[in-house]
Amino acid sequence: MTDYISQSMKGQFLLAIPGLPDPNFAQTVTCMCEHNESGALGFIVNKVHPLLTGRELFDDLGIKCDKSVDKLEIYLGGPVQPSGVFVLHGPPFDWNESLKVADWLALSNSRDILEAIAVQKGPESFMIILGCAGWGPMQLDNELHDSAWLTCPISEDIIFSTSTELKYDKAMMMIY
Repeated sequence: MTDYISQSMKGQFLLAIPGLPDPNFAQTVTCMCEHNESGALGFIVNKVHPLLTGRELFDDLGIKCDKSVDKLEIYLGGPVQPSGVFVLHGPPFDWNESLKVADWLALSNSRDILEAIAVQKGPESFMIILGCAGWGPMQLDNELHDSAWLTCPISEDIIFSTSTELKYDKAMMMIY
Protein backbone atom coordinates (compact mmCIF):
# COMPACT_ATOMS: atom_id res chain seq x y z
CA MET A 1 0.00 0.00 0.00
CA THR A 2 1.35 3.39 -0.96
CA ASP A 3 0.62 6.58 0.88
CA TYR A 4 0.49 8.93 -2.08
CA ILE A 5 -1.88 9.37 -4.97
CA SER A 6 -0.32 7.86 -8.07
CA GLN A 7 -2.78 9.55 -10.45
CA SER A 8 -5.70 11.85 -9.73
CA MET A 9 -9.01 10.55 -11.01
CA LYS A 10 -10.49 14.06 -11.28
CA GLY A 11 -12.01 14.36 -14.75
CA GLN A 12 -12.31 10.58 -15.16
CA PHE A 13 -15.21 8.16 -15.16
CA LEU A 14 -15.09 5.29 -12.71
CA LEU A 15 -16.96 2.35 -14.15
CA ALA A 16 -18.10 -0.45 -11.88
CA ILE A 17 -16.45 -3.71 -12.89
CA PRO A 18 -18.97 -6.10 -14.42
CA GLY A 19 -20.56 -8.23 -11.71
CA LEU A 20 -19.78 -5.80 -8.88
CA PRO A 21 -22.03 -7.01 -6.03
CA ASP A 22 -22.41 -3.63 -4.25
CA PRO A 23 -25.97 -2.47 -5.13
CA ASN A 24 -24.93 1.18 -4.69
CA PHE A 25 -22.46 0.92 -7.56
CA ALA A 26 -23.43 -2.06 -9.74
CA GLN A 27 -23.28 -0.99 -13.42
CA THR A 28 -22.63 2.64 -12.54
CA VAL A 29 -20.76 5.42 -14.29
CA THR A 30 -19.29 7.84 -11.73
CA CYS A 31 -18.00 11.25 -12.78
CA MET A 32 -15.02 12.07 -10.58
CA CYS A 33 -14.99 15.73 -9.53
CA GLU A 34 -12.19 15.73 -6.98
CA HIS A 35 -9.37 13.39 -5.95
CA ASN A 36 -6.50 14.43 -3.74
CA GLU A 37 -4.72 13.44 -0.53
CA SER A 38 -7.88 14.24 1.46
CA GLY A 39 -10.01 11.75 -0.47
CA ALA A 40 -12.22 11.67 -3.54
CA LEU A 41 -15.65 12.91 -4.60
CA GLY A 42 -17.73 11.69 -7.51
CA PHE A 43 -21.30 11.51 -8.77
CA ILE A 44 -23.08 8.58 -10.36
CA VAL A 45 -24.51 9.86 -13.66
CA ASN A 46 -26.63 6.88 -14.70
CA LYS A 47 -29.09 6.28 -11.86
CA VAL A 48 -32.35 8.21 -12.03
CA HIS A 49 -34.34 8.67 -8.84
CA PRO A 50 -37.32 6.33 -9.27
CA LEU A 51 -39.85 8.54 -7.49
CA LEU A 52 -38.74 12.16 -7.21
CA THR A 53 -39.58 14.65 -9.96
CA GLY A 54 -38.03 18.03 -10.58
CA ARG A 55 -41.23 19.74 -9.48
CA GLU A 56 -41.28 17.85 -6.17
CA LEU A 57 -37.64 18.70 -5.50
CA PHE A 58 -38.13 22.40 -6.22
CA ASP A 59 -41.34 22.43 -4.13
CA ASP A 60 -39.45 20.74 -1.25
CA LEU A 61 -36.73 23.40 -1.52
CA GLY A 62 -39.28 26.25 -1.69
CA ILE A 63 -38.02 27.35 -5.10
CA LYS A 64 -40.49 28.87 -7.56
CA CYS A 65 -40.43 26.97 -10.82
CA ASP A 66 -42.16 26.81 -14.18
CA LYS A 67 -43.57 23.83 -16.10
CA SER A 68 -40.15 22.96 -17.56
CA VAL A 69 -39.24 21.11 -14.34
CA ASP A 70 -42.27 18.78 -14.42
CA LYS A 71 -40.43 16.10 -16.39
CA LEU A 72 -36.93 16.89 -15.16
CA GLU A 73 -35.07 13.77 -14.05
CA ILE A 74 -33.31 13.82 -10.70
CA TYR A 75 -30.30 11.53 -10.39
CA LEU A 76 -29.00 9.49 -7.46
CA GLY A 77 -25.35 10.47 -7.16
CA GLY A 78 -24.32 7.99 -4.49
CA PRO A 79 -24.90 6.84 -0.94
CA VAL A 80 -23.08 9.73 0.82
CA GLN A 81 -25.06 12.85 1.84
CA PRO A 82 -28.30 11.52 0.28
CA SER A 83 -30.20 14.77 0.90
CA GLY A 84 -27.45 16.97 -0.60
CA VAL A 85 -28.45 18.61 -3.90
CA PHE A 86 -25.71 19.01 -6.50
CA VAL A 87 -25.65 20.17 -10.12
CA LEU A 88 -23.18 18.91 -12.72
CA HIS A 89 -23.30 21.49 -15.52
CA GLY A 90 -21.79 23.16 -18.51
CA PRO A 91 -21.22 26.92 -18.83
CA PRO A 92 -21.72 29.43 -17.42
CA PHE A 93 -19.55 28.74 -14.37
CA ASP A 94 -20.20 31.89 -12.30
CA TRP A 95 -22.52 30.41 -9.67
CA ASN A 96 -21.90 31.00 -5.96
CA GLU A 97 -20.45 27.55 -5.28
CA SER A 98 -18.73 26.03 -8.31
CA LEU A 99 -15.87 23.57 -8.65
CA LYS A 100 -14.38 23.37 -12.13
CA VAL A 101 -14.00 19.71 -13.14
CA ALA A 102 -13.00 20.19 -16.80
CA ASP A 103 -12.99 23.03 -19.34
CA TRP A 104 -16.62 22.20 -20.15
CA LEU A 105 -17.86 20.91 -16.76
CA ALA A 106 -18.37 22.22 -13.23
CA LEU A 107 -20.05 21.05 -10.04
CA SER A 108 -22.23 23.50 -8.12
CA ASN A 109 -24.41 23.15 -5.07
CA SER A 110 -25.68 26.64 -4.42
CA ARG A 111 -29.25 27.86 -4.40
CA ASP A 112 -28.68 30.42 -7.17
CA ILE A 113 -28.08 27.77 -9.85
CA LEU A 114 -31.16 25.82 -8.74
CA GLU A 115 -33.32 28.96 -8.83
CA ALA A 116 -32.06 29.70 -12.35
CA ILE A 117 -32.70 26.14 -13.57
CA ALA A 118 -36.22 26.25 -12.11
CA VAL A 119 -37.16 29.04 -14.54
CA GLN A 120 -35.02 27.98 -17.54
CA LYS A 121 -32.28 30.56 -16.88
CA GLY A 122 -29.59 28.10 -15.81
CA PRO A 123 -26.92 26.36 -17.85
CA GLU A 124 -28.02 24.75 -21.11
CA SER A 125 -26.50 21.41 -20.06
CA PHE A 126 -27.03 20.19 -16.50
CA MET A 127 -28.10 17.32 -14.32
CA ILE A 128 -29.47 17.64 -10.79
CA ILE A 129 -28.13 15.00 -8.43
CA LEU A 130 -29.01 13.94 -4.89
CA GLY A 131 -26.16 12.50 -2.85
CA CYS A 132 -22.63 11.70 -3.88
CA ALA A 133 -19.95 9.05 -3.80
CA GLY A 134 -17.10 9.75 -1.43
CA TRP A 135 -13.86 8.08 -0.48
CA GLY A 136 -11.58 8.80 2.46
CA PRO A 137 -7.85 9.45 2.12
CA MET A 138 -6.23 6.73 -0.01
CA GLN A 139 -9.46 4.66 -0.09
CA LEU A 140 -10.07 5.13 -3.82
CA ASP A 141 -6.37 4.64 -4.57
CA ASN A 142 -6.47 1.28 -2.82
CA GLU A 143 -9.66 0.27 -4.67
CA LEU A 144 -8.03 1.22 -7.99
CA HIS A 145 -4.91 -0.75 -7.04
CA ASP A 146 -7.17 -3.75 -6.33
CA SER A 147 -8.80 -3.36 -9.79
CA ALA A 148 -12.22 -2.59 -8.30
CA TRP A 149 -12.90 0.03 -11.00
CA LEU A 150 -12.36 0.60 -14.70
CA THR A 151 -11.53 4.15 -15.77
CA CYS A 152 -11.74 6.38 -18.81
CA PRO A 153 -11.89 10.15 -19.43
CA ILE A 154 -15.22 11.84 -18.74
CA SER A 155 -17.33 12.58 -21.80
CA GLU A 156 -19.67 15.51 -22.30
CA ASP A 157 -21.74 13.38 -24.69
CA ILE A 158 -22.20 10.60 -22.14
CA ILE A 159 -23.02 12.94 -19.25
CA PHE A 160 -25.46 15.25 -21.05
CA SER A 161 -26.61 13.65 -24.32
CA THR A 162 -26.72 9.88 -23.85
CA SER A 163 -29.86 8.25 -22.47
CA THR A 164 -29.43 7.02 -18.91
CA GLU A 165 -29.81 3.33 -19.78
CA LEU A 166 -27.01 3.54 -22.40
CA LYS A 167 -24.39 5.51 -20.42
CA TYR A 168 -22.68 2.46 -18.87
CA ASP A 169 -22.34 0.57 -22.16
CA LYS A 170 -21.19 3.68 -24.04
CA ALA A 171 -18.58 4.48 -21.37
CA MET A 172 -17.39 0.85 -21.38
CA MET A 173 -16.84 1.15 -25.14
CA MET A 174 -14.47 4.05 -24.50
CA ILE A 175 -12.16 1.68 -22.62
CA TYR A 176 -11.78 -0.97 -25.29
